Amino acid sequence: MKKLAILAAGIILLIFVAAKYADKESDTAGNSGITFFTGSWEQAVELAKQENKPIFLDISTSWCGYCRRMKANVFTDADVAAFYNASFINVSLDAEHGEGSVLAGKYRVSAYPSFLFFNSDGSFSSQTAGYRNSDNFLELGKRNKK
Repeated sequence: MKKLAILAAGIILLIFVAAKYADKESDTAGNSGITFFTGSWEQAVELAKQENKPIFLDISTSWCGYCRRMKANVFTDADVAAFYNASFINVSLDAEHGEGSVLAGKYRVSAYPSFLFFNSDGSFSSQTAGYRNSDNFLELGKRNKK
């Protein structure tokens, strides 16, 4: 009888934990963070022109701790993601590879993470660097939305 009670308690606990995990999954469903364009820079500029949206460009490196923190904590923030996804064509490039290297050189990126903003016609607007918390990063986007 005692074994049956322990088994029943274990099953109830397992169901409770599974239900709690399912609730957590549904809370985060659809909120994967900022959606970054995956095509070429030229394609991103063309899309910005078509949609009449400015471009947000994140230039980072794989070894940069603050870059990883931005990606894990700030780019995934629900308010940040909603604003940036609605307001910008978002692009993220590695400063040490491919187009990221070319653009980092062209715009003299010397610190990571670097955030560059471009007008909807692809012309350069502004640039800044360094870790920002969610509120500061949201304010940065609002100042650069045109």
